[in-house]
Parts: sequence; C-alpha cells; structure tokens
Amino acid sequence: MDTIGFVGGGNMAEAVIRGIITAKIYNPKHIFVSDIRPDRLEFLREDYKIVTLEKNAELADEAAIIVLSIKPQNMTDVLREIKDAVNREKLIISIAAGIRLGSIAAVLGEVPIVRVMPNTPALIGEGAAALYANEKARPMLDKARSIFESVGLAVVVDNEDLIDAVTAVSGSGPAYYFLLMEEMIAAAATLGLDRELAKDLVLQTAKGASLLAVEADKNNESPSVLRRKVTSPGGTTEAALNVFAANKFGSMIADALKAAVERSRALRG
Repeated sequence: MDTIGFVGGGNMAEAVIRGIITAKIYNPKHIFVSDIRPDRLEFLREDYKIVTLEKNAELADEAAIIVLSIKPQNMTDVLREIKDAVNREKLIISIAAGIRLGSIAAVLGEVPIVRVMPNTPALIGEGAAALYANEKARPMLDKARSIFESVGLAVVVDNEDLIDAVTAVSGSGPAYYFLLMEEMIAAAATLGLDRELAKDLVLQTAKGASLLAVEADKNNESPSVLRRKVTSPGGTTEAALNVFAANKFGSMIADALKAAVERSRALRG
C-alpha cells in the first residue's frame, strides 16, 4: 500500500498534505500525521480527512514514506523514537534545515534518505524545493520529487553541500523580496503616497514583474533582458538603477547570499 506519514503537522507539512491530495498522489486515508498538539491533529483530521496518530513510532510503523517535518532541535529525539520501526524498504524525507543525511543515518542506519530544502511559497502551491538523495534513496527519487512538485518547483542537486547554496537562494529568498517590498512601501510613503495605496501598488508590481519574468523565460528572455527593455536612456528607471549601481547593489546581493551560505554551514556543525 502506498502510504506517507508526516512527523510534525506544522504549516509546511500541511502545505505538502494539501498538495499531494489535490494532485491525487495519495488518498487521504493513506496519509498519516503525528504531532504533540492535539488541537493541531484535530484540525488536520477534520480539514483533510487524513489519519492522525499521537505516537511517532506508530506512524513510522504504518507509513512507507516518512517525512520529518520537525524543528532541527527535535530531530535526535524523534529519530530515536522511530528507529525500531524504520527499515531499508522505507524512504525517509527530511525537511529540517541544517540536518545532514549523515546525522540521520547515524541514528537510523543505512536507510534510504532524501534531504529537501523547501520554501514558504509552498503554502500557496508556488514553492521552490531542492532535493538531495543518498545512494540507497536514488531509486525512489522520482517519488520524492513528485511529492514536492505538488506544491511548486522541485529540482535535484547532486552534491549535498549545494543545499547550503539552495538555502541562501530559495530557502531564505522570499525574505529578500519581502524586504524589498517593505522598503519600497516605506519610500513611497515618504514621497507622499498614501501607505495603503503604496502597498497595493508595490504588491501588484512585484506580482506582475514575477509573472512576466516567468512567462518571458519560456522565450529565453532573462530578467536582464526585461530590465533593459524597460530602461529608457536618460529616463526615470535608469535614474533609479544608477543609484542601485552606485551603491553596489550587485555586490550587496552577493555578500548577503554568501553570508546565508556561511550561516547554513555553521548551523550544520
């Protein structure tokens, strides 16, 4: 029987549960979730008609695929709880930031494990996730990838160290865009625009620019091509972009991503 279980029923787990049900990858009666919060389990059971369990070991015994959707600091305790129910026929998927495959295998043994770095837009089905599988999990990689494709884009990297770069780019990336929106709204207000109006304009501009970039990519038009198209010589856009260039915007972005990568490496120990 094709079954999947989520240890931890937080927002990301809920997003994936919603995605795999909508995509008809799993029947709700074959989806299990465990969590320490009874009210959370009741919500997931009522809203998605899935099976809820109080004990992680019981979930691990029932599910063919076990998704570890927990906080990194809880990983060791959870792995010890499920260890006796895990065998080489089961697939372990971890979405816990900073936890390397070797750390999981040190407790569970040499079992199939896939590490995934998703991001928060998965909550609306527009996520970006990168997967890395150990050797034993590679025959199961397509199945793991289909799970995360149900909530957006899912790509595979061939080196676990690249997950740190993915963390810096797409894992943390939504916050960079939110910051740009935040600052544009604040700047627009100083120019005299009503703050609510500024917010509406900035959010729609961000949405439109993102959708345009995605559509243009289908015709091999990169963001740099789009930027040049909307930048008239001597115009207002060029004036703003010149300020970005003078303040070394590109170097700032590169330095920010480098800092995120270094922090990701530090967190893994």
